Amino acid sequence: QVQLVESGGGLVQAGGSLRLSCAASGNIFETNAMGWHRQAPGKERELVAAISGGGSTWYADSVQGRFTISRDDAKNTLYLQMNELKPEDTAMYYCAARTKGYRVYDYWGQGTQVTVSS
Repeated sequence: QVQLVESGGGLVQAGGSLRLSCAASGNIFETNAMGWHRQAPGKERELVAAISGGGSTWYADSVQGRFTISRDDAKNTLYLQMNELKPEDTAMYYCAARTKGYRVYDYWGQGTQVTVSS
């Protein structure tokens, strides 16, 4: 089992920045890829950024150039640096990890709320 705990959410004005953190514990060696998802009220959950065990990254078009995903394996922590935030970035943000060989994310955190005011 892997446990994921997010932190760093909050209220910020449009144009501002936040950095989310996700602390991982447990059988971390079972996982490789990690990602940040978000879900806004009335909308489906979407993947916004992902990083492989080797460090390759992927971003949704909506956040490309504004968000940066990174991982510190020595600290077992995943980050999401969010710059130039927009009101449409308002959502619950979830950290997720994927067991090696799996095609879906199978470990999830509880989420951290990000609210961007206009």
